[in-house]
Amino acid sequence: MAGNENGSGNGAGPGKHRKFATRLLHFGGEIDKTTGAASVPIYQASTFHHFSLDNPPEYDYTRSGNPTRQALEDYIAELEGGARGFAFASGMAAISAAFMLLSAGDHVICTEDVYGGTYRLLTTIMNRMNVETTFVDMTDFEAVKVALKPNTKAVFMETPSNPTLKITDIAEITEWAKSHQLLTMLDNTFMTPYHQRPLELGVDLVLHSATKFLGGHSDVLAGLAVTADDSLGLRMKQIQNGLGNVLGMQDSWLLIRGMKTLQARMEFSEKGARRLAEWLSSHPAVEKVYYPGLEGHPRREIHEKQSQGYGAVVSFDVGSEERAKQLLGKVTIPLVAVSLGAVESILSYPAKMSHAAMPKEVRHERGIGDGLLRYSVGLEDIEDIIADLEQALR
Repeated sequence: MAGNENGSGNGAGPGKHRKFATRLLHFGGEIDKTTGAASVPIYQASTFHHFSLDNPPEYDYTRSGNPTRQALEDYIAELEGGARGFAFASGMAAISAAFMLLSAGDHVICTEDVYGGTYRLLTTIMNRMNVETTFVDMTDFEAVKVALKPNTKAVFMETPSNPTLKITDIAEITEWAKSHQLLTMLDNTFMTPYHQRPLELGVDLVLHSATKFLGGHSDVLAGLAVTADDSLGLRMKQIQNGLGNVLGMQDSWLLIRGMKTLQARMEFSEKGARRLAEWLSSHPAVEKVYYPGLEGHPRREIHEKQSQGYGAVVSFDVGSEERAKQLLGKVTIPLVAVSLGAVESILSYPAKMSHAAMPKEVRHERGIGDGLLRYSVGLEDIEDIIADLEQALR
């Protein structure tokens, strides 16, 4: 597995050859050029004065552009090694904007155990726009190839998938997609650019629910997108400006602040997640554990080829809805809540939370059973987390 510290990318920022930890703090917009302030100012303005009609200003209306949001957008583009970044009002707003690149009559191939919100968008909204979706197990390359239709225009990947943490071979899928002139999109929420940089593997568009690990503090709702080239960036800009689903200035500032500690948080949480996954694997009350860092995890070698870490999310199955609910009622450390990737641990029940939009039979077909729980490891001491789970499992 590649080392976490190299952090190489294609970004055009001043520190593109520096290590990732340095680039998190020195990303090109960390010092205000006007005042020297050590924090990006919050430009709380909806509109901007035109000093000359013959020479319009860089910013004229905040829906189209705002200096605080622009600093964030440049920041994520630098970290992902992309051409242009975009900040949206939520992760689903970013994903929805990405699917607006498609037109009526188009077809998309999508990871089958994708986040429930993405499933809901594709099956209840995009289908009404006459955009068709085929959900496939992307660990089966032959199934992906069979899903190709004459009207297929895009492939949407999520790896590791949510919540069963299946691994898609990113380079394999993108190489095949390019041979058929398909747009490739990837949800990189779980790994973040610290662990995984899909653009370097040929992906066209990377997406994040920045509410999660990038923000990291359960206090901001945001989505980010990064394009591999300027041409696709121009199209995304038109969509962002046309839809108007942009991130506000305060939240842009909060997200910048949260992202500065990304590496430190991810390293600590991942260390705990690996310990937790190993402990759960040996517990008699746990039927199955899903974590890419475990020796027996399917396609672990592919994950290690394309990622620089295993992440901080561990899913495990306790066998039934009744046992899952008992555990949720007894834990005392994690938030029992929707979401993940925060400084505090969050324990979720996908069947009733993140994947509630999926019909039960569809969930079961995709391995999301009634006893499945998803633990996002925070910054608490891992031995306290384990002791808490031990008493809850008893």
